[in-house]
Amino acid sequence: MNVDLLAFNSPGYPSSLTRLGRTAPAQLFVIGDRSHLAGPTVAIVGTRDATSYGIRTTRTLAAAFARAGVSVISGMARGIDAAAHRAALDAGGRTVAVLGTGIDVPYPRGHRELHRLIGERACVISEYGPGVGAFPGTFPKRNRIIAALAPLTIIVEAGHRSGALITARHAKAIGNEVACVPGPFDSPQSAGSNHLLRDGAPFIASVADALSMVGIASPEEVEPLHLTDVDGRVWKALAAGPLQPDALSVKCHLTVRECLAAVTSLELQGLAECLVSGEVRRR
Repeated sequence: MNVDLLAFNSPGYPSSLTRLGRTAPAQLFVIGDRSHLAGPTVAIVGTRDATSYGIRTTRTLAAAFARAGVSVISGMARGIDAAAHRAALDAGGRTVAVLGTGIDVPYPRGHRELHRLIGERACVISEYGPGVGAFPGTFPKRNRIIAALAPLTIIVEAGHRSGALITARHAKAIGNEVACVPGPFDSPQSAGSNHLLRDGAPFIASVADALSMVGIASPEEVEPLHLTDVDGRVWKALAAGPLQPDALSVKCHLTVRECLAAVTSLELQGLAECLVSGEVRRR
């Protein structure tokens, strides 16, 4: 099954987890590239019932971190977690999925393909061995690992009873930073995260804000990685400012169809967006 086992304090066991003290996992089961656990990391978490705003914001942030070489940590749940993992993978970056089930048990079951992709291209970890299903308390317990693996936890959307708030409490308990993306004051999905902001959590108003919290240069200074030739041509053509698709295709020496396909690819990576005017611009 290509599962590795890391015992507590063995080579490769993340030293950040030792800050959990007696609640640190005695072992970690790992599928994939363990190097994704090293280097700069950030946790991005939130509600399973995410809004389109939450998904869009998560993809933008996760892609920016991935392009900057920061490993995106999350819990592979529906909603915000899955969006963070997928955006990091789409950007050709690093991500770590922390499971509340056995290392080979995707949860929810609909994330079987996402589990496979992360295992092949990034890293999946769990304190539970193969075949272990979910049982009461496993997911809140899983959240302490997410909180400890990254010095910064970003909450995009979280309701009053969201598990993301448990992650926030674990992070604060060991002295790690928790920051939030603001949401509409009448949105149930943002009620919990907005209350954290009210109580003094750092406010993330832009990608530059998020990157600066882990000591990374502003997005204008970070060149995207792993772009295809066509995507790269469109990305470079947008450096001077927004363009209509027709003008963009001419500038890139592409057909309009090829150009729009590249724009869609860049949008999915959080690199570009289409304006109400019809113009395309960099994010």
